[in-house]
Amino acid sequence: MSKPSSPRPETPLPQDRELVLKVIPMPADTNGNGDIFGGWVMAQVDLAGAVLPARYVRGRMATVAVNQFIFKQPVRVGDILSFFSHVTRVGNTSITVQVEVFAERFSAQGQYVKVTEASLTYVAIDREGKPRPIPKEGLHIPGLVD
Repeated sequence: MSKPSSPRPETPLPQDRELVLKVIPMPADTNGNGDIFGGWVMAQVDLAGAVLPARYVRGRMATVAVNQFIFKQPVRVGDILSFFSHVTRVGNTSITVQVEVFAERFSAQGQYVKVTEASLTYVAIDREGKPRPIPKEGLHIPGLVD
């Protein structure tokens, strides 16, 4: 007996990225069309993007750039969103991170579709909000592309 075909090919989740956040959008997060606001998704991506740099900055940091942000598919109420991240660049005061977001649709559990991808840059800051050097001792980032 053959397996029934699914209407959408299954998207594999990244194996070489770290899962840094999972969240389910709620009705209060929707726009007039019933889809989740892009700004809400952007805020979640910013939170997810900050997880890995926080390990290296060892103190305060701020988002200084959204280098790229692509909405590939709409996000819907009840989707289970998984945010995967990896560091792509470490400078003297800044770290750039790639974030990929996958939705496990409420109506299709176990199947994933990439809904968003983004590149963000964070800068280490001191108490006055001025850029400061990222500590280099013990700095090892697996798979870093620089």
